[in-house]
Amino acid sequence: MACRRPRASSTLVLGMKTTAAAWVVILGIAGVMCAPPASVVNEVKARLQAKYRSSDFSRSDHWGVNMTTPELIEAFGYPVETHHLTTEDGYILEMHRIPHGISGPSENRPVAFLEHCLLCSSADYIMNVPEKALAYKLADAGYDVWLSNMRGNTYSRNHVELDPEDISFWQFSWDELAFYDVPASIDYVLSMTGAEAVYYAGWSMGTTVFWAMMSEKPEYNQKVRAMAAMAPVAFMDHAEGPIMALAPYADDLDFMATLLGVGELLPSSDLLDHFVETYCDVEAATAEVCYNFLFLLAGPDPDEVPKDFLPIILAHTPAGASVHTVNHYAQLVMSGVFAKYDYGLIGNLNHYGQNTPPLFNLSRVTAPVALFWGSTDWLADPTDVARLAEGLPNLALNHKVDKEQFNHLDFGWGIHADELVYRHILDFFANY
Repeated sequence: MACRRPRASSTLVLGMKTTAAAWVVILGIAGVMCAPPASVVNEVKARLQAKYRSSDFSRSDHWGVNMTTPELIEAFGYPVETHHLTTEDGYILEMHRIPHGISGPSENRPVAFLEHCLLCSSADYIMNVPEKALAYKLADAGYDVWLSNMRGNTYSRNHVELDPEDISFWQFSWDELAFYDVPASIDYVLSMTGAEAVYYAGWSMGTTVFWAMMSEKPEYNQKVRAMAAMAPVAFMDHAEGPIMALAPYADDLDFMATLLGVGELLPSSDLLDHFVETYCDVEAATAEVCYNFLFLLAGPDPDEVPKDFLPIILAHTPAGASVHTVNHYAQLVMSGVFAKYDYGLIGNLNHYGQNTPPLFNLSRVTAPVALFWGSTDWLADPTDVARLAEGLPNLALNHKVDKEQFNHLDFGWGIHADELVYRHILDFFANY
């Protein structure tokens, strides 16, 4: 997406009550978010490749880097289907299905519905060998597995009228994901399988949209047999890490991005893939930099980094999201409440008929819920998870991962997540 000149007058822009430090952040982030023209990307990539060829860095050939989610699933010998559905507000979503495991098909398989995290996609549930990745484990355990892709990510960038190159496509936060995407996806899965309800597993944002959906559409509790929430996020009062330093400026960043005509944040790109494949390879001298960057984002846990799979993971993630979706989380950090998107005073009056965004009602989440959380998760802090647990009326399991260090990303990518988390999810689902 190319940057556009802001349409607002200079008086409006200069009149914003923003500190000098905030402006530095705004301009820096705006520059990152604006994708340069393809010719520039190709030129930079060519220069980097030339520099790489003259360097001493080693580089391995990862077969999965340039493969889609269905191609990765097929490569491991599992059956896969691609499905499309259209939401009530016109977004066209792509879903990936693993109808059965390696042992073959069977009748009356229970349905597992997996919802991804922020800047993620269906790929994040298959980022390991079949014995360790949640989607494969569920398929081999007898489930009919459906992998969701919410609007704006790599696989769901279409609309019946809007173009993702236009900022109007990106005028949504995770409010819309919860109100439109998740219910439409669940309804589609139930219609295709004939099942009465799904087993829902969510990771990070995949849990946030669940709480919000049930608050707004509590009738969907009847369509979920049980919900496994990994790294659950509703409150973020105690979130930490360097990225939290941007939270106070998030609304200004969002406003500036809108003026620039930028609605998308961190889409998948060839340039990013090249960086990852070259510098995050397990044999590369720069690999430790990649690992430490992940720790800065999600919390410490050096033992769980899937070093062999990391180039494949980072070639698929980030998968893109709207600026508003990311800002919505920053608003949780600053407000201390679990609420709808804050459009500002006038915007809130227009959207909600009140000065502040309405709060979500966790008491409406009546489906059986299991919480899985880690002690060094900087984004789903244990104190915030405890506050969430207190608000859920049907909390069936509150499980702290039995490891001294286990961070936000480990729930999807950790090399021991199968033993520390997934086997407990399978046991939990088996009770319902």
